[in-house]
Amino acid sequence: MSSFPALSETVLNRPDMSLTSNFTPVDTAVNNNPLLKKWEGPNGGLPPLDKVKTENFKPALEAAMAENLSEIDRITSNPEKPTFENTIAAMEKTGQTLIRVQTIYGIWSSTMSDEAFQSVEQEMEPVMAAFYDKITQNEKLFKRIEAVYNAPEKKKLTPEQQRLTWLYYTNFVRAGAALSPAAKAEVSEINQKLAGLFTKFSQNLLADESEQVVVIEKEEDLAGLPQSLIDAAANAAAKKKKGKWVITNTRSSVDPFLTYSSNRELREKVWKMFINRGDNGDKNDNNAIITEILQLRARRAHLLGFKTHAHWRLENTMAKTPERTIELMEAVWTPAVARVHEEVKDMQALADKEGANIKIEPWDYRYYAEKVRKARYDLDQTEVKQYLQLEKLREGMFWVAGELFDFEFSPVSNIPVNHPDVRVWEVKNKKTGAHVGYWYFDAFAREGKRSGAWMNAYRDQQKLIGNVTTIVSNNSNFVQGKEGEPILISWDDAVTLFHEFGHALHGLSSNVTYPSLSGTNVVRDYVEFPSQLLEHWLSTPEVLQRFALHYQTGKPIPSTLAEKIKKASTFNQGFATTEYLASALIDMKLHLSELPKINPDSFEAATLKDLGMPRELVMRHRTPQFAHIFSGDSYSAGYYSYLWSDVLTADAYQAFTEAKGPYDKNVASRLNKYVFSVGNTIDPEIGYRGFRGRDPKIDALMKKRGFPVKNPEKKAK
Repeated sequence: MSSFPALSETVLNRPDMSLTSNFTPVDTAVNNNPLLKKWEGPNGGLPPLDKVKTENFKPALEAAMAENLSEIDRITSNPEKPTFENTIAAMEKTGQTLIRVQTIYGIWSSTMSDEAFQSVEQEMEPVMAAFYDKITQNEKLFKRIEAVYNAPEKKKLTPEQQRLTWLYYTNFVRAGAALSPAAKAEVSEINQKLAGLFTKFSQNLLADESEQVVVIEKEEDLAGLPQSLIDAAANAAAKKKKGKWVITNTRSSVDPFLTYSSNRELREKVWKMFINRGDNGDKNDNNAIITEILQLRARRAHLLGFKTHAHWRLENTMAKTPERTIELMEAVWTPAVARVHEEVKDMQALADKEGANIKIEPWDYRYYAEKVRKARYDLDQTEVKQYLQLEKLREGMFWVAGELFDFEFSPVSNIPVNHPDVRVWEVKNKKTGAHVGYWYFDAFAREGKRSGAWMNAYRDQQKLIGNVTTIVSNNSNFVQGKEGEPILISWDDAVTLFHEFGHALHGLSSNVTYPSLSGTNVVRDYVEFPSQLLEHWLSTPEVLQRFALHYQTGKPIPSTLAEKIKKASTFNQGFATTEYLASALIDMKLHLSELPKINPDSFEAATLKDLGMPRELVMRHRTPQFAHIFSGDSYSAGYYSYLWSDVLTADAYQAFTEAKGPYDKNVASRLNKYVFSVGNTIDPEIGYRGFRGRDPKIDALMKKRGFPVKNPEKKAK
C-alpha cells in the first residue's frame, strides 16, 4: 500500500528549510491555475482532476510552498507564549493549498506519468525536499513546539492533543531540528539528493515496465493459457503488434503466464524480463543509484545520532529495533525454507513422472506448483477464476463493509476524474444516512501508471477545520480483455483487492480531530494490519455464495470447490513466505550497514547464499526493482512490516472465530472502536490490547501459514 505523506512521513522524508518572511499567500481568486483553487462540489469539494495539465504543477507547487512558509512565519512571529492552540493546532491548519496540490501531483506521479510530467518531478522533488527541511529545521518553530511539549500545561490537554504534541516534537527531533546549523545544512543537502535519486529510480523502473514486453508471434505458443489471458495479451498487442500477443512487464501479466504457459522457453524469457527490471546495465539500470542512496542514508543516520538507517527508521515503530524484526523473520524463515524444499521435491517428482527431463528452475515454479495443486487438491485455478469477476468481487467488498462498518456505497457520476477508467462511489453510513466520504477506483493497467496495487488518501478526515470527510482511492493494474466481457482475476489478485480495500476502510472509518493523526497515518508496521485483516473475509461462505458467481451461468461457486480452496489455503506457503522474507531480510541487512559502499547485485547474491535461499526461486522484489525501499524512505528498513502486521492479523481474526464468526457485530464494533476509527490518536499496542484484551501471539500466524508451532503460548514481541 502506498498513501500520500501526512506529518509522520512528510517530516521524516522531506528536506527542511530556513524560513524567510518575503513570501505572500497565494491569491487563488485571481489565479487561473486549477491546482491552486479550493476544491468545489459537494461534501467539502472534490479534486478538479479533469482540469489539470502538466504545466500547472510547477507554478502551483512553488506558489503553495510560498504560502505555506508565510503561514509558518506567522506562527513563529507570534509574541504570545507558545501554547497548543497557537503552535501545534496552528501548524495543523497550515499548508492547505499545498496539501491539495501535492495530492494531485501524487496522482499524476503514480498513474499519469508521461515524459513531460517526469521532467517536472526531476526538477521539483529536490525543491520540495528542501522546502520541508526549511520547516523542520526552523529554529524558532522548533523552540515553540519544544516549549509546548515540555510545558506542565500539557497534562491538561486531551489525550489526542497530547499525542499530536508528542508526534510533532518527536518527528522534528528525528528530522534534525536539534542539530547544529552545519549538521542541519548537511541533512538538508542529503534529503535533496535523495529526492532526486528516488525519482530517478522510480522513472527507470517505470521505463522498463512500460518499454519491455515479450511478443508471442505464433498461436501454438499460447498453449496452456486460459482464454481470458489470451484475450488480455491480444488486447495489449492491439496498439503496436496487431494480430500478435503481448506479455507486458508487470506482475498482473507475468504471474499468470508463468503459471499456465506450457512453453518452457517462453516462460524463461518472460521470467528473466520481469526479474531483471532495473538491472540490465543500460540507461535504466538502478544499481549505481541504489549504492548512492544507501551511502546517503547511512550518513544521514549518523548525523541524526543513530547507528544505522535501520535504527533511525525503527525507533518510532512497534518493533522499535532492527534486532526484534530479524528475530521474528528468522523464526519464520527456517520453516518457510524447509517447506520450499518439500514443494520443490513434489514438483520435481511430478515433472519426472511426466517425462519432462528437466530440473526445476525459477521459471518452472509457478507452472509445476499449479500442477501439484491440481493433483493434490483437485483444485484448478483456471476453474476458480471463472467465478472471480472483478465487478462482482467489488460488490462483495462493499457488502462486507456494510456488515462490519455499516457503510453503503452508491455510484456517482459527473465527478471529475483524471482518466476514463476511474470510477467514483459515495460512501454513507447505512443506518444514519450520514455522508462518510468518497471512494475512487482506478482498476486497470495503462501506460504511465506504475505497477502493483495501492491505496491513496486524497483528503484526510478531520474535525479541526469543520467536519471534513475523507476521500480515498484504490488502484490496481488488471489487464482488460475483450470489450463487454467481465474481467476475471486470480484468487491471489482477489486477495490483494480485499487487502487494498482494507486500507480504504481504515481511512473511511477514521473519526479523529487532527488530520496528522487521521486514518492510515499510523506507524509503518501497524498500517498493514487492518488491510491484511480484511483479506480473511474473501473466503467466508457469505461472500463466496453471494459474489463468487460464474461469469457465464451466474451460479455461485460450488461448495465442493470452495472447500478445496480452503484445504489448499496453506499450499505453496513455502514459496510465498520465502520470496517475501528474502526481500524483507535483504532490505533490513542493506540498511544495517554503517558505511555502505555496496554493489547491490553482489550484496543480494552473497546475502541470499548466507541465508540458504533455495535456488528455485528469487526475491519477490529484487534489489534493482525494490520500489518499496528505493522510491522513497517510506518502507525503507520497513518491508518486514507485512510479517509484523500479519502476526496481529492472524491473532485478530481468531477473535472473530472464537466468538460468533467473521460477522460478529460485537467483535466488529471493538475492531472499529480500537483500531479502524482511532488513526494514530493512541499507541497501537494499547489499541490492539483494547480490541483483543491481550497482546498478540505468534502461533496464529504459524497456523495460518501451515508451519509448525513450537511455542504455542509465546506472545509476539
